[in-house]
Formats: sequence, structure tokens, C-alpha cells
Amino acid sequence: MTDTAQPWHGSVALVLGSSTGGVGQHVASLVRGLLAAGCRVLVCGPVATDELFGFSVAGAEFFSVEIPANPGPQDSSAVRSLRRALAGRDVDVVHAHGLRAAFVASLARPAAPLVVTWHNAVLARGLRGQASALVERIVARAATLTLGASEDLVARAVSLGARAARLGAVSAPTLAPARRTRAAVRAEFRLPPGTPLILAVGRLHPQKRYDVLLEAAARWRGLKPAPVVVVAGSGPSYMVLAQRASELHAKFYLLGHRHDVPDLLAGADLAVITSDWEARQLFAQEALRAGVPLVSTAVGGLPELVGDAALLIAPGDVDALDTAVRGLLADPERLADYAARGPRQAATWPTEEDTVADVLAAYSSVTAGARAGQG
Repeated sequence: MTDTAQPWHGSVALVLGSSTGGVGQHVASLVRGLLAAGCRVLVCGPVATDELFGFSVAGAEFFSVEIPANPGPQDSSAVRSLRRALAGRDVDVVHAHGLRAAFVASLARPAAPLVVTWHNAVLARGLRGQASALVERIVARAATLTLGASEDLVARAVSLGARAARLGAVSAPTLAPARRTRAAVRAEFRLPPGTPLILAVGRLHPQKRYDVLLEAAARWRGLKPAPVVVVAGSGPSYMVLAQRASELHAKFYLLGHRHDVPDLLAGADLAVITSDWEARQLFAQEALRAGVPLVSTAVGGLPELVGDAALLIAPGDVDALDTAVRGLLADPERLADYAARGPRQAATWPTEEDTVADVLAAYSSVTAGARAGQG
């Protein structure tokens, strides 16, 4: 975290695209922290994202800028909307979250310094990958300051010509206490006594590789008792996963978007992340804080995040996932050991307050640089 001598109390416009998960949660956390620090906050993004995360309810001004998940002709409309949002407002910093929002902000060419947080890596290949690489380059060079959610994102931005780039850790907002007991959560899924409940949380997107979890779940049908796998989240992979689960007769259930993740964690015996890439995945943080043993792929920023508090496996490897889960479920002492490691590791992470302070320091640095340039 970068220190700053004087607290920053300016005006910031936070820009984000469609989100149902980590980016929206992070921006919501920043909104609360920035308002508490005395900043004036404008949030520009899709109406549905505001309805889900409550930026305006928290006290921020909200301006509708529809930035969908995928690029297209509608981007020109988003650029015009963002320009209207910023016109006539005394905005000291524009802070865009994610490449989609950052691309729109870059094209809008705001007068204020542009800070961009990179939350995700580009995994697409072929023509789409080439187009995404061009977007990355434009965003990297347009930003006054780039904050990467993991070190590999920082390195990527630097390689593409970022003027200034550094790590900007994304902390998971503190979860509210569970409202239901473990028994009540397990009763929802009609679990017989002793049946393991395996939980995954995240957007239903190919990057998350829930197909790997599903294939492993089909193998676990032969265990006594057979674990039940539940996935909380919505997204484009829903129909493909639902059809495949039916074909395999797997104990694998898609719950849709849920507002009771603390309850689900209270009922879970094991948390699983199967992604091809993640930075500081919020569910990983939530699981370890809750003391739920975690099996995770060793990708992106996850190994640094979880340390020795999770069992790490290679991505895309059904055999590795199968072996890891079977081994933990068959060894209660080892399972309990990982449960105890989680909160200890979580205690080493920056808090929401630390993250807000770091962002304020970033704003202070870019505005000071802008004033120096004007002088």
C-alpha cells in the first residue's frame, strides 16, 4: 500500500460494466469506503448492476451507462453516455474497473486522470483474442495509472506500454454472519446425515471450468455417502452445464444467483475453485475466512493469495480434482487442518479499509501529477 501525507477528499467517477460478482462487489466496497472518507462519488454503469449492488442506495450518485459484457456497436452509445455523465461535473479522477469499462472510458477521453483496475486476464484465442489484445493495449496506454489485481496483470499492462502500473489488491468485503444454521442449510438440499456438501460460487462462465467440477462430481456418485455439489451463480454456461449434469446423473446442482453465501458456507464441508485463471478470487477469500477447506487451481494470483491454506491443483485436470477431494473427504484430520489454516491466512490480507486507503493514495498521486503537469 502506498502512503499519502494528506487524506484525499476529492470527487471520483467509478466506471464499471455488467457484473454479477467480484467486480461489482469490489466497486460497492469502494463506494462505501470513499463516501465514508468524505469523497464525492459518481458511479457510471448498467442499471441492473446498480440494482444488484446498491451503489445509489449507499449514497453515491448514479448515471446509467450501459456497458455490456461483450464489445459491439453499442460501445459507441456507452462512450456518448459516459461523456454526458462527466460533462459539467467537477470530477477529479475517473476510475474504471475491468477492460470493458476501461475501454469505454479510454474512448471517452476524460479530462481528469484515468485510473484503471485490471481484474481479469484475457483468455480468448483466435480473432477474438487478437481484438482483446488490441483493447488491452489501448487501455494500458490510455491510463494515467494501472492497478492490477494480481502481479501477472501488472506485468501484462507494463508489457503493453502502461505509463505507471502497480499491484492494487482487491479485498473481499466482510461477509455478514450466516442467518441459518448448518443443519438448516443442509436441510434445504435434503442431505442425509454425513453427506458431504461441496460448494462453488461464481459466474457460470467457461473461464470458471465448472465442466471439470461436473465431470469429477459424476465420479463421486460411487462414494459412500456420495457428495453433493452445489454451484451458486448465473451466467452463459447454465444450459450447457445443466444438460451435461442430467446426462451424467451427477449430484451437481446449479442454484442461480444467491444472496446467502454466508449460509451456504456454513453448511459446506468443502469449497472448490476450478478456474483457468483468477486474480484475488473473492470466493477463495470468503471460504478461507469462513474456515471452509478449499481445493483450488494454482493459477493467476491464487497461489500467492491462499499460501498453504488451500490444496492447490493443476487447472483443467479432472483426475487431480478427483484425487484431491477424495483424499480430503477420507481424512477428517487433514480436512480440519485446512479449515484451521484458512482464517490464519485471511488475517494476513489487506482489509477493505486498507484497500480504500490504497485507492485514495492512488488518486492523490495522479491528481498531484496532473497539477504538476499543468504548472
